[in-house]
Amino acid sequence: LFPSSQIYPIHLPQKTRTRRALLICNIEFEHLRWRGGAEVDVEGMTRLLEGLGYVVDVHRNLTSQEMAMVMKDFAGHKGHCTSDSTFLVFMSHGVRAGLCGTKSRDETTDILSLNTIYETFNNKHCQALLGKPKVVIIQSCRGGKAGSVLVSDSADPAVPTPSSAPTIPAGLEDDAICEVHLESDFATLHSSTPDTVSWRSSVTGSVFIQRLIEQFRNHACSSDLQELFRKVQYSFGKFPRQLPSQERTTMLRKFYLFPG
Repeated sequence: LFPSSQIYPIHLPQKTRTRRALLICNIEFEHLRWRGGAEVDVEGMTRLLEGLGYVVDVHRNLTSQEMAMVMKDFAGHKGHCTSDSTFLVFMSHGVRAGLCGTKSRDETTDILSLNTIYETFNNKHCQALLGKPKVVIIQSCRGGKAGSVLVSDSADPAVPTPSSAPTIPAGLEDDAICEVHLESDFATLHSSTPDTVSWRSSVTGSVFIQRLIEQFRNHACSSDLQELFRKVQYSFGKFPRQLPSQERTTMLRKFYLFPG
């Protein structure tokens, strides 16, 4: 058992707790592909977060500037004073540097830098969440590379033939199109590793969001947040095209969504 000093305190009683979460999802773009299946992700994540006691502020189809403004407004919400944590969920097309706004054309236009998320909610700009877990969930591509590599057990260095190159899984699309001081009490789970794509079904939504919801529903009652993140990563063990990545995590304690 961990001493209570190593566990984030949960604000009780629940009746006076005002947990809030922010969810931004870009589905329709002026120049990029429509993100089919993304609405399934929005509905699933909203239900999950509401079940965890969060009031979810949902925003769709924003430019990078609008995303920054929405985050700034959310960071200033008075409800954080009587909350014990927050979730910040972002879903969009993405590039290595950040998230695509609805006017994005390429890797440099209308991009929300990931740094902006951390700067907006750091201890200087969002003091109501000082010392409280800030959970960042990002569903987006981070480049156009495949997440898997072909390996051989042969003693000879094998050169994969073009016919054996990775193919796109049936029914899946990719969402293709950080570096300042790490702030405290952030935990980030990105849908993929740097420079690689994230996969999404136009029918069932993103593979990452599906598996995250499943693991949280099955294990949030007993596992702390970073163990939940590990379980999500482990669920991709037989899906070599994509591996969620824990990044910029500065949690000083264990965060249990359900106390006791």
